[in-house]
Amino acid sequence: MNLASTRAGAAVLTLALLATAACTSIRDHKGYVADETLIASVQPGVDNRDSVTKTLGRPTFIGQFDQNDWFYVSRDTGQLAFSAPRATAQTVLRVRFDAAGNVSAVERTGMEKIASINPSGDKTPTLGRERGFFEELFGNIGAVRAPSLPGQGNPGQ
Repeated sequence: MNLASTRAGAAVLTLALLATAACTSIRDHKGYVADETLIASVQPGVDNRDSVTKTLGRPTFIGQFDQNDWFYVSRDTGQLAFSAPRATAQTVLRVRFDAAGNVSAVERTGMEKIASINPSGDKTPTLGRERGFFEELFGNIGAVRAPSLPGQGNPGQ
């Protein structure tokens, strides 16, 4: 083999590696790292706030309207190259406490709670009059009065 064919082969190999690297899937985990054994050990009527904190750690967030709801959120995402990440798995653990601080319920949900929201384009729809370009440009001509000079009063009265 000559030097030119070796360089050409190396260039093709390098381009092939770069092309396949751009198509690899990027996986990521965000939020709480759930341990099934620890989650199963939290029992209503047995545990309280302190024991839940010692077992599961601090919650991801506490309910905004009810301080007796603690949430542990975990989400796995995947994406290809430059596309937007998509959720592949999700777990939301809700621990509810009674007024005395004892666990009253433990609920677990998953991917069924994910909502897909699609914006309606680059404009926000509003109620009102539809105006064209020229009406927007020239529509205020004559609608605005000149301000009065100091000491002359308001000419519009």
